[in-house]
Amino acid sequence: MNDTFVLGGVTLNSRLFIGTGKYASDSLIPQVVKASQAEVITVALRRVGMGQEGVMDHIPSGMRLLPNTSGARTAEEACRLARLAQAAGCGNWIKIEVISDVRHLLPDGYATAKATEILAKEGFTVLPYINPDLYVARSCLDAGAACVMPLAAPIGSNRGLKTKEMIGILIEELDCPIIVDAGLGRPSQACEAMEMGASACLVNTGISSADDPVLMAQAFAEAIQAGRAAYLAGGGGVSTGLAKASSPLTGFLN
Repeated sequence: MNDTFVLGGVTLNSRLFIGTGKYASDSLIPQVVKASQAEVITVALRRVGMGQEGVMDHIPSGMRLLPNTSGARTAEEACRLARLAQAAGCGNWIKIEVISDVRHLLPDGYATAKATEILAKEGFTVLPYINPDLYVARSCLDAGAACVMPLAAPIGSNRGLKTKEMIGILIEELDCPIIVDAGLGRPSQACEAMEMGASACLVNTGISSADDPVLMAQAFAEAIQAGRAAYLAGGGGVSTGLAKASSPLTGFLN
């Protein structure tokens, strides 16, 4: 079955995106990349070292960089960070994060859509990080976003698919890639998101905070593949009545 994943005009083989934050050592990143089979990796611009060894030195060549605007509190700050990332050689893909809420770290939908519109007009491939709100998502798509990236739970929490019903609405209503981002802490949770019809998942803390990040990266890769296969296979109906035998009993009893 041909199951290509095209995002921003680029065909990707892997539906798992990974991050670069919170590892005990950046030297683990190449091993995590290999185990995860990921092709897209996100990095905060403030961690991009200039003229000194930094996280960028540990990202294998061939990876598609997805710089994010972590730390931006306004649309203007997000746009400035995106332009700096492009000027630093990180390409034209950008994950927009606009967060002024320092307690819950929830994204500002209005400012995100505003930044998306500005950067899309400048030729960026914009991936906005949002609350799973249908109207915010539509605003971002109208502004030129290549996809939407709804949070599954508060960022860095590993709490799982807490916004499942809302993400389900986005999958049902929107004709665009839905990349579930933030809060996925277990491979089973990523698998469930993929079974629902999500296009991909971005996982950082769920991998980097594991006792064995490399093995956990492999587990997430396998879970993503299993969830996608289950979605394509189409699940059987759920019975709300009495149990039904898998094999007929009448012939045996008679």
